Amino acid sequence: MRDFTGRVHRPGDAGYDEARRAWNRAVDPRPALVAEALTPQDVRCAVLEARTKEMPLTVQATGHGTLTDVPGALLLRTGDLDHVFVDPFRHEVTVGAGATWSEVIAAAAPYGLAPLSGTPWIGVSGYTLGGGAGYLSRKYGLAADSLLGATIVTADGELVEARDELLWALKGGGGNFGVVTELTLRLFPAERVVAGMSFHPADRAQDVLAAFEELEQPDELNAAVLLMPGMVGLRVLAVEGGERALDPLLKAAGEPVQGGFAEMSFQDAGDVLGPRHDPTPIAHGFELFHRLPPLEGVFGEVRRWGGAMAHGEGPAGHRDVPFSVISSEPVDLPGRTGGAFLNFLVDTSRTADAYTRADYERLVELKKRHDPDNLFRPSHLIGS
Repeated sequence: MRDFTGRVHRPGDAGYDEARRAWNRAVDPRPALVAEALTPQDVRCAVLEARTKEMPLTVQATGHGTLTDVPGALLLRTGDLDHVFVDPFRHEVTVGAGATWSEVIAAAAPYGLAPLSGTPWIGVSGYTLGGGAGYLSRKYGLAADSLLGATIVTADGELVEARDELLWALKGGGGNFGVVTELTLRLFPAERVVAGMSFHPADRAQDVLAAFEELEQPDELNAAVLLMPGMVGLRVLAVEGGERALDPLLKAAGEPVQGGFAEMSFQDAGDVLGPRHDPTPIAHGFELFHRLPPLEGVFGEVRRWGGAMAHGEGPAGHRDVPFSVISSEPVDLPGRTGGAFLNFLVDTSRTADAYTRADYERLVELKKRHDPDNLFRPSHLIGS
């Protein structure tokens, strides 16, 4: 590609197989071309190449959001755009599209600040554009809600600052509207937290779930129930004394077989709650509920939503639903709302379920306006 300074891989090249690989090993993308951008201008070159050659364009930073193969695509890798700059006075961080949360957390920690991150080794850009429900989200909102600005390459190859309707669309609309090269996000005070995981006998699971459903969970507490073969677990991160509300849940769970909770830095909490694991096939299910359904025989994670996540001006998510169930395999659970959340949605036929009807209709119109030729083809394609 003319003026492209990064590496380019074609089928049969020595680096092609490694460059094309998604984190989710259930997907085996085989693009016509893989381009690894080193600069925003490289991103622009790749977009113009795809537009000129009439090739669909897909993007990977860490590859966690890749769920489909797009035949004949140009796959643009942005992992080398990984700069991180913290402004401690404005409580903001500006990051390249390839940065991971661990890099942002480490840069913000000396100032007693933290992003609205999830698992530390996940990429910032895909997580944020998909909504981003993290450990501090009940207190401060979704990661998408913390998005202050973005630099983006549009379908006509222009490098612009996203504003107004385009910035709104990026707050949960995924990679449908251009290729983000840089994000500016708000940071929040979180120098010390109480965090950890505890594990209990499986026969306490139903008592724990009942207590979890009735728990008066303050915004300062993010707790989840983990349903596993042979045991039930609790995953907790609390700020500003939120751990004091845990008593009913701990009483229902009984003495732990292992694990527990302790005060620590937010950076250490990320490593405890989201340890790195190898790429693996993923085929999980995700559903939202107003009341928890019977969960006998279901393995996965039960989360409480709400708090600051119930508010926000972007299209991400269903703001009025209190519970989610992420299961290891798709299951048909009674009482599901039919809604979803983009970051957790593996079934790409359900993309519209990640939004309210009004927000999805607006996103479809914006997709037509900003990408009329459907150049950008993320796994969750708006308007498909």
